[in-house]
Amino acid sequence: MRDLKHLGYFEDLLQTANNELIAKAKEEGKVCAAFLCENIPEPLLNLGNAFGIRLFAPNTGSMDIATYYMTSFLCETSRALLERAIEGGYNFADCLITPDGCTMMNRCGENMELLHTMDGGDSKFFYEYMEIPLKADDNGVELMKVQCQNHILTPLAEKYGIDTSDAAIRAAVKEHNEICEIIQAIGRFRKDDKPRVTAYEFHVLTLATYVAPKYLIVDKLRETLEEIKTRTPDDKSYRARLALVGSEIDDSGVIKLIEECGAYVCVDRYCFGSFPGRVPIELNDEEDAFTQVCRHYVYMGQCPRTMNMEKVYGRKAYVNDLCKEYRADGVIYQQVKFCDPWAYERLLGSTMLRDDYGYPVLSIDRPYNISASVGQMRTRVQAFIESIEIKNLQGGAKK
Repeated sequence: MRDLKHLGYFEDLLQTANNELIAKAKEEGKVCAAFLCENIPEPLLNLGNAFGIRLFAPNTGSMDIATYYMTSFLCETSRALLERAIEGGYNFADCLITPDGCTMMNRCGENMELLHTMDGGDSKFFYEYMEIPLKADDNGVELMKVQCQNHILTPLAEKYGIDTSDAAIRAAVKEHNEICEIIQAIGRFRKDDKPRVTAYEFHVLTLATYVAPKYLIVDKLRETLEEIKTRTPDDKSYRARLALVGSEIDDSGVIKLIEECGAYVCVDRYCFGSFPGRVPIELNDEEDAFTQVCRHYVYMGQCPRTMNMEKVYGRKAYVNDLCKEYRADGVIYQQVKFCDPWAYERLLGSTMLRDDYGYPVLSIDRPYNISASVGQMRTRVQAFIESIEIKNLQGGAKK
């Protein structure tokens, strides 16, 4: 296929945490609200003069210093983020908001604060820690509202004078939804037999929407969508169509490796992916926008932290629904190394998707930077694709 006009631009944005769009927004006097977890209601960080940026650590190498502070038993994502913070990679942030989606992210944020990795003596800079609901119910929504009010809206207003009114929240949701609708529209092309967007391209575009100011990226996303609409797909078939499920994937090399093995990632359900993170938020006019945003994140979220049984079983049903809609032949269930919540979820999820829903499942843990284990990963993915091909030749079919 013809190269996407702006793909190189989006790839460049992912080469450093402090990309050129963040620098531009800061030059314009904007306030950068950094966050660490998908459980944070993103629109609440994009109010008025503020913009939300999800921290990540591209091209991670050694994590020795972070391991000294956090030990080798904590997940590689949290250690990679702390290492980058100690290196000064996040000095663009004006605050850091960390939820207890897991204790490891909390430890990461606490070490950033204790080591003064980001505040630089700025009296306005604040670190906040949020409690995230364990259940998706009305009580969970009320808890989310209290936490967002106390740890996002109030400090942003008091420290930086950010407008946190209902009108400001509705404007932020509108901006958020446009980004979501573009990503979802591009993602729907993955349903085609001959997709006109590669899985690698889609991952780059999606990840860029989390790590760059939305108002500075939306024009190129619009243009990219129009370009893909008229793009002629390659006349080739993939060996298998796969769903990719689990914890965050900050390294686009993971997706590229899968494609190089001849498979196509036709749908994703991982932290900071398109499902559920880029599902638009529906607002009505009868209720305040703040409540509706919090409700969306509590009920739409697919984090293993939510432990009521409707959610436990619902997360697997959600993956099954996506697999059916996008016609996946199998599922790769993955987690970054030492991620406890997704380790338990991966065990249960991979078993249920295999036994209850009939999908071939590859269950793996992986390093934060795939280059540390590319040979082993390639071997496992290739073997998994071959097993799907053999099953199809034998007439096997998922339920």
